[in-house]
Amino acid sequence: MRFRNIGFISTRIAGTDGVSLEIGKWADILERNGFSCYYFAGELDRRQSRSFLVEKAHFKHPDIESLTKKCFGTTIRKRETTNEIQKLKEYLKEKIYEFVEIFDIDLIIPENVLSIPLNIPLGLALTEFIAETGMPTIVHHHDFYWERDKFLVNAVNDYLTLAFPPDLPSIKHVVINSLASKELSHRKGISNTIIPNVYDFANPPDDNVDCSKIFKKIGLKDNDLFILQPTRILPRKQIERAIEIVHYLRLKNPTLVISHGVGYQEDEYKKKIERYAKKLGVKLAFISKLVKVDASQTGDKFFTMADIYKCADLVTYPSSYEGFGNAFLEAIYYKKPIVVNRYSIYITDIEPKGFDLVTINNMITEETIKKIKEVLKNKRRRTQIVNKNYELAKKYFSYEVLEELLIPLIRKLEKGW
Repeated sequence: MRFRNIGFISTRIAGTDGVSLEIGKWADILERNGFSCYYFAGELDRRQSRSFLVEKAHFKHPDIESLTKKCFGTTIRKRETTNEIQKLKEYLKEKIYEFVEIFDIDLIIPENVLSIPLNIPLGLALTEFIAETGMPTIVHHHDFYWERDKFLVNAVNDYLTLAFPPDLPSIKHVVINSLASKELSHRKGISNTIIPNVYDFANPPDDNVDCSKIFKKIGLKDNDLFILQPTRILPRKQIERAIEIVHYLRLKNPTLVISHGVGYQEDEYKKKIERYAKKLGVKLAFISKLVKVDASQTGDKFFTMADIYKCADLVTYPSSYEGFGNAFLEAIYYKKPIVVNRYSIYITDIEPKGFDLVTINNMITEETIKKIKEVLKNKRRRTQIVNKNYELAKKYFSYEVLEELLIPLIRKLEKGW
């Protein structure tokens, strides 16, 4: 049997978060190989004719948020909570059946929804749907609940064992790094395939952008350094280290540009970094409201992340943990020098490839600042670095690498393996 229609299922398929971006890349590869892609989520920005919106699939839906609060930080689950979970599970399962029937789906790809329990009813609904139908499934895991402290104390271990992730005959599991692969095998006894995050390095970006407009919106002058933190505002992003970099560079207009919004329930962290930046004399430019995913929505008032990257002089990426590192690949694609913290996945899966970067070990030293200044001042050296990094990424993290790994996996499922 040859598959034709593929259904992506997640809590949110919209905006610039890592999961939504990676769904777009997988869809690009699948579409160019003759498949048609459809989307099920609680928030969607994909083509309307191929989208199936179910508001209660979103982890931010009030009913789901309320449930999540009742399930974590405690070890006892009330009977009423169990009943509520089961009721929502049945509702969402019915919606999954509708989605599959309406679009005649041959294969589903749950995206992180069977990995992180931000919507427990949806995870249970999907697991039961797959068990009841034997639907061919590729579960794409970006990270797991056991990697996050806030999920470790919970009253839903029975559900986590059952559905996060499930182990069923028609499922193939994909992880994005080697450490996750080992942990999934060790904890669940589940075999899996490693497919790293990728970027379309076969098609280099153009230079068509008016940086003066972006500088003006951000509050930078033409001769100011544009230092970009291209991530959401989350504690694990360690934005404090980026603030310190700007501080120690002793710039006339010390500004750190942060491209994305506040992570889920992380308003306090934003206040913390604002206080820290003020203490160090660094301006924070929050520009998420200026960034649009669709280039057709831009103009004089709005910009794409591509525009932002093209105008940046330096990219900071001081995360303490990443499932892989989308922003890392983006910075390389737009040929920008990068300061990166040596987080665990970087050490195991990226560093051995030989990238030329300014690296830190959870702190900013005099040597760090010295290396950054050398890269920024020496144009010839900077060009050599970014070109070398681009070619390495093209070899190891391109669309073609994704294609070589994903399509054979689908062919196996077509044969009923």
